[in-house]
Amino acid sequence: MQIIGEKINGTRAQVKRAVSERDAAFIQLLAQRQVEAGAHWLDVNAGTPPEREPDDLVWLVQTVQEVIDVPLCLDSANPRALAAAIKQVRQTPLINSISGERTRLDGILPLVCETGCAVIALAMDDKGIPSSMEDRLTVIRRVLDELHRAGVSDDRIYVDPLVMALATNTESGCIALDTMRAVRAEFPDVHLTSGLSNVSFGLPARTLINQAFLTLALAAGLDT
Repeated sequence: MQIIGEKINGTRAQVKRAVSERDAAFIQLLAQRQVEAGAHWLDVNAGTPPEREPDDLVWLVQTVQEVIDVPLCLDSANPRALAAAIKQVRQTPLINSISGERTRLDGILPLVCETGCAVIALAMDDKGIPSSMEDRLTVIRRVLDELHRAGVSDDRIYVDPLVMALATNTESGCIALDTMRAVRAEFPDVHLTSGLSNVSFGLPARTLINQAFLTLALAAGLDT
């Protein structure tokens, strides 16, 4: 089981402030604590406007790499930001993420091919996140077909079935688990990943819900 630490994300108020103020100490402490807790990868997401994001993501990469030596997961839908950050990484990163959205495929797939990076593939397209397992699997097949035709092997692909909150749809957990099982059966060599704690958003006793869902997800094939 590989763990991607997700705390360095500019959508979080403290991280947003740290990026804006170039508070390296705060970012580095977050990075170190996640690695000490067992993270094998660290996700870095500047979460800033497109014109600022390349500089901010580069700063995050350089700042984090001063204190940790695990590989990074470069989190952006902005090809310019990803291209700039890739030049700064010390180890081959994971790109987060590509999807069935045409702009992401056109903008990010060339970077994946040029660099040999692994990539997270989301079960969504230009119509949004499908509501059923069957429709998510259709999107995943289409995305994987594009990746395969570009020469990306299954062991470099991390499929994210998109775990959604139970608080808004009590079937969300089952849909994600069913999608995991279907992907594992059809594409046994791809990785399965997820933003696992999404499942408990808005609910009490989140830790217990996350633990229970993690156990079910591992049984369904989750490996990241």
